[in-house]
Amino acid sequence: MLFFNSISFIKCDIMRISVIQPDIFWEDKSNNFRNYEGLISTIKNPDIIILPEMFSTGFTASTEKQGEKPHGETFEWLVHMAEKLSSAICGSYIVKSGSKYFNRFVFVSPEKKSWSYNKRHLFRMNNVENNFVAGGKRIIFKFRGFRICPTICYDLRFPVWSRNRDDYDLLINSANWPMARRDVWITLLRARAIENLCYVAGANRIGTDGTGTKYCGDSLILGPKGEELASAEKHKECSITADISLPELKAFRKKFPAHLDADNFTIIP
Repeated sequence: MLFFNSISFIKCDIMRISVIQPDIFWEDKSNNFRNYEGLISTIKNPDIIILPEMFSTGFTASTEKQGEKPHGETFEWLVHMAEKLSSAICGSYIVKSGSKYFNRFVFVSPEKKSWSYNKRHLFRMNNVENNFVAGGKRIIFKFRGFRICPTICYDLRFPVWSRNRDDYDLLINSANWPMARRDVWITLLRARAIENLCYVAGANRIGTDGTGTKYCGDSLILGPKGEELASAEKHKECSITADISLPELKAFRKKFPAHLDADNFTIIP
């Protein structure tokens, strides 16, 4: 592990990532923040803490009531936790920008630097995301030497959107993935890891939300061969942690350079 003089320039060959699998309190930010703080307190020295989709409210359609300005209550909580823990923390929540609402993934570093991504693929099979606007920009950012690609829940079904063009090392998916499609969740996480020769971290919730939808968790951290590095128990509120290695990833890509045979394409928003 290499360290430079300022913590802002820390570079890691090995990075510890932790996924939180909660039972989310419906539209109750204060209780959710309190619960996350308890779950996070059991984790030792993480570099990144990953929370599920709409982690502060649950997967709600109440955009006017629950939506926040970009640097509102939930963002300030993320900044506070990142600084307190000397760890990055991330997940999605409802953001209002102008007159538009976004399901926005936000990643905050201990140095108060942040990156954001608006969910591209809105779930059309229910009414929850009818009031949201789809994002149009795929983002990649670097944290402690690792290149990271964030996605949100339903994005996982669309491999072109998350195609690794040799530009990222870790794919994050923050989700509220229902129990009824549990096998799909596990299969797609593994497929994204294998086809993109990357690490994948999927954060999901448990419990029953305010619409009656049930969730069983199955949060996972996977290696580039689809191998399981850490997995959460079904129906259990918990955290999982795994160390991911940049040298090992580079060695595997060199030994098995399937990405060099990938087809070229252009994404048209």
